[in-house]
Amino acid sequence: MTVPNDALTGPLAREEEELIKRTSLVPGERMQAGLEGLVLGLDAVIITTEPGRVVPAVNELLRYTGHSCTEAYTQGNAKGYVLGRPGSASLIVRSRGVSPNPFRTINKSRMTATLPDTRLETFVFATPDIQEYVRIQKARNVQFLTPEPVESACCSFIQTVPSRFTGNSLGFIEWKGAERSYLPRGADKVFSVLKKPDFPSLDNIGVLDHTATRVRAQERTAAILEFISLTNYHYDFAVHVKSLNSITSVARRQPEDFAMVFTSGITPYTTDGESGPTERFIRNYGTRVHHMAFRTERIEATIDSLKKDGMEFLLDLVGSEEEGLRQIFSVPSQNTLIINEYIQRYGGFEGFFTRSNVGKLTEATGWQ
Repeated sequence: MTVPNDALTGPLAREEEELIKRTSLVPGERMQAGLEGLVLGLDAVIITTEPGRVVPAVNELLRYTGHSCTEAYTQGNAKGYVLGRPGSASLIVRSRGVSPNPFRTINKSRMTATLPDTRLETFVFATPDIQEYVRIQKARNVQFLTPEPVESACCSFIQTVPSRFTGNSLGFIEWKGAERSYLPRGADKVFSVLKKPDFPSLDNIGVLDHTATRVRAQERTAAILEFISLTNYHYDFAVHVKSLNSITSVARRQPEDFAMVFTSGITPYTTDGESGPTERFIRNYGTRVHHMAFRTERIEATIDSLKKDGMEFLLDLVGSEEEGLRQIFSVPSQNTLIINEYIQRYGGFEGFFTRSNVGKLTEATGWQ
């Protein structure tokens, strides 16, 4: 797949050619290792907040997405809520309580000192055979947070240590039967879940389409290779916007599945004035998920409704029906630090992004 780029020449063109060459080898390496078919689609994401912010964070997502609360639990002094929507990955929002936080060092940045436990931490992928997956990946020197998968009534689960390139962890879940419950082992189920507002416009907000992780320019290739080596994704394309010192890279599984997006600088950070919004964001917030994007229908009416309900946005809608795509960024949540993106692709649109939209959205990052 191709997306129009600023013209690539010299070292930038060679860097992109090298990335394409290296990522094209990964599917064969996965096949040779015996990983083919062992990782399926995205099952859930895990968002952790400070203890006093978990309920406000859940209420925000109930007001501003199409997901509803399907499950809630307590575990000691920690709380957790599961938000689901048919056809979409679930959103698990939790506080950690007093348990150790392996992400805390990664979370120490200029703008996050008061929120040391807050980030989208983990992307959880389904697997049909977690024991075999773990066995193979351990032989490839992949490190996990627990020696073996953790068992609960409905599933087996394990996750990698946080990546030194993205700050994200990848989780893997094998369901034991038809019943689906994310309650951790030893947790107590809460039967009074948080209610969703009865706003008709929320029906227009659909599945989790993609997330975008901000990574450093010098670690872009390593971040992408690491991710596709741990999943069944492939590197698809990148949009280079040289005027903003930005590259948006997309990894995909299948056209309609959740996509993983990596946004980096073209060159590493030097100064705030010269480095562009992506590298400046990383200097302030660290490597982390910048936004979650939700597929949206009737996007103009939906955004108008969200504005009336108090949601603020970093910019106006970008794109048009004629171009095939419209998108918008909310302001970041004070509870999760994550931006919501709303995206509508129209009938004949065959791509994933347009370069003009990417440029405008990347520029808006600098206004956070």
